[in-house]
Amino acid sequence: MRCRSYAPLPEEVRAVADLLERRATLSILFAAADGAVRFNEFLQVIGRLPPATLASRLGDLERAGVLVREVLDTRPPRVEYRLTRRGLRLGALLAELRHFALSD
Repeated sequence: MRCRSYAPLPEEVRAVADLLERRATLSILFAAADGAVRFNEFLQVIGRLPPATLASRLGDLERAGVLVREVLDTRPPRVEYRLTRRGLRLGALLAELRHFALSD
């Protein structure tokens, strides 16, 4: 029996899949959608995740235009991460994943 031939995934789809497949990325997106904005809030929500991994993923999501990093002019300075318009468009995907996880 011969294998059928399929076209490869479009580059844009592969790039999004590569981003979402990285460790803790979906968890970070769930946390951001639920209101987490500070580094320690993400750690609290996600649980056991090395801070270096969280910092790396936050940077990945920022470079992808999904999160925006804002340094607040406070003493001491604070940093907050928020979903961008592009990140908010992932809301439907996150809602479906949450529904799938909670269904029978």
